[in-house]
Amino acid sequence: MKKLIEVKNIVKTFDKQVVLKGISLDIYENEFVTLLGPSGCGKTTLLRIIAGFLEPTEGHVIMDGEDIATVPAYKRDVNTVFQHYALFPHLDVYDNIAFGLKIKKMAKDLIDQKVMRMISLVGLEGFEHRDVTSLSGGQQQRVAIARALVNEPRVLLLDESLSALDKNLRKEMQLELKEIQREVGITFIFVTHDQEEALTMSDKIVIMKDGEIEQIGSPTEVYNEPINEYCARFIGDSNIIDGIMKKDNLVNFDDVDYVCVDYGFHENEPVDIVIRPEDVDIVPRNQGLLNGEVKSVLFKGMHYEVIVETSSGTSKTVTMHVTKGRDIENAEAGEKISASSFYMDIEDVPTLTDSEVIARANAQAWTTDDEDVSIPKVTYDVKEAEGSYPCTFATDKGTEITIQINVTVPKVVEDEANEEGIQAFDFYRSADEIRESLALDTDLVRWADAYAWNMEDNSRVEIWDVKYDFDEDDLTEGDYPVTFSTQGREIKIETTDHIQVGERIGLKWNPEDIHVMRKMV
Repeated sequence: MKKLIEVKNIVKTFDKQVVLKGISLDIYENEFVTLLGPSGCGKTTLLRIIAGFLEPTEGHVIMDGEDIATVPAYKRDVNTVFQHYALFPHLDVYDNIAFGLKIKKMAKDLIDQKVMRMISLVGLEGFEHRDVTSLSGGQQQRVAIARALVNEPRVLLLDESLSALDKNLRKEMQLELKEIQREVGITFIFVTHDQEEALTMSDKIVIMKDGEIEQIGSPTEVYNEPINEYCARFIGDSNIIDGIMKKDNLVNFDDVDYVCVDYGFHENEPVDIVIRPEDVDIVPRNQGLLNGEVKSVLFKGMHYEVIVETSSGTSKTVTMHVTKGRDIENAEAGEKISASSFYMDIEDVPTLTDSEVIARANAQAWTTDDEDVSIPKVTYDVKEAEGSYPCTFATDKGTEITIQINVTVPKVVEDEANEEGIQAFDFYRSADEIRESLALDTDLVRWADAYAWNMEDNSRVEIWDVKYDFDEDDLTEGDYPVTFSTQGREIKIETTDHIQVGERIGLKWNPEDIHVMRKMV
């Protein structure tokens, strides 16, 4: 194919902000090129520079060997279809399409031939004299495309021109747009943030990020061979896994080696691994490459989206001491009071306050008519040393209760493989408090003061799972284990098999289904 446009080292700045950072790109005749990326990545700015609506700060736009970077838009052999079509509301379909030809003072019979051919091409026969404001979004888009194509440009630029359409019409127009491009045989440059549009229509996809090109390739290449994690996540669903490239054709994650087809990495180089959801097969447990437990199943129409946990997260188990209701009644004062003993970190002792003690002990006082009563008196003498210290709560009328504050050095669980730490404390609660909880998992996390963190940067990690083996509606005094866990390794799978949540299964894939990528800098 003949090279039509060369974009060379294009830089564009707005108010000292660099929007394009030295973009270079070759576009060929009769090619459907898609600029793909999130909002703010620079794709529309690049399109407008090619169109001539913006001048680059640096660089060249060469078309047929001529630098057109400073040539005004109307002198370029390029037409643009905008996101909102920009049709003339006072003109009908025919006159909207004919507008550019009339400006060129073309012969009337020639205009009629060209316009009617375009109307036929975009499937609007019978709509020639229809008011454009009465047309549907898809019909308006066809008019805008026909108006651009009737001038027979070398290049048609489309700026998110399907984004205003509903989902079903957009899918229909994707196919029609590709068919129109094949029919007229000119170069299309299409801007979108929609990966499905890019995969459906393009001959070449240009993935952009922060004013730079991350990857250029065919839809098959960018899907099957993403260059880095950003591209893998932007094109299709992906399972991205941290791994180690042991040697050519052998990669390791979660302490297990897997055969792959990738090579050319350094031995023991840290890498990212991509496994697409549709490439993972479900097999009986212990008959695959690894085992897992089904955590969720979502019906998506043509398939089920299944999330399988293949390795557990970082966990910490504590003891929940279930006590009798500790309501103490002061009949003379017409009051009741309750509170629970609690555990706390020795490091928190110096900053302990009355309000924090009340909150940790869940101390409450109320009248026999169920009106709240304040607790102004909190008496304790907690040392900065492991031990059990009495604490008394009292109302102004002398209704009081004493609990124990247990100061301890927390036993932290550190998981080097997951690079996570987790901490939680034993705790006391009455059976009534547990039964009355509206969100028990959340309350258990709060009562145990459970939290987890990333050992690399100390950022907070979510407590993903709370496991316990008791029925809160039939709870008696005693000690119960509660386990808090972060999210483990999860693999997303697309399958037509019906799988139940909680089912323990095996997972399998082929060596060519693993794609190894270098870590992003």
